[in-house]
Amino acid sequence: MGDVTRDSDGKKIHWTLTGTNTGPVGTGRRVRISGYELGKIDSDGLIAESKGHFDSADYERQLKRGVDS
Repeated sequence: MGDVTRDSDGKKIHWTLTGTNTGPVGTGRRVRISGYELGKIDSDGLIAESKGHFDSADYERQLKRGVDS
């Protein structure tokens, strides 16, 4: 998890995911993507809604070629 910011859209929790694409059809490629969750907090102070945002084209590229490509 990175910074938590606030703008006109709401609170943004910035994050970075790193890992390796494994499994029966995994490529074995390393991936590293950054994004954020746009959250809305209810009157009890709990997360009422959270929507993730990231560069899906970059993620797909990394699945095919790896993080260093």
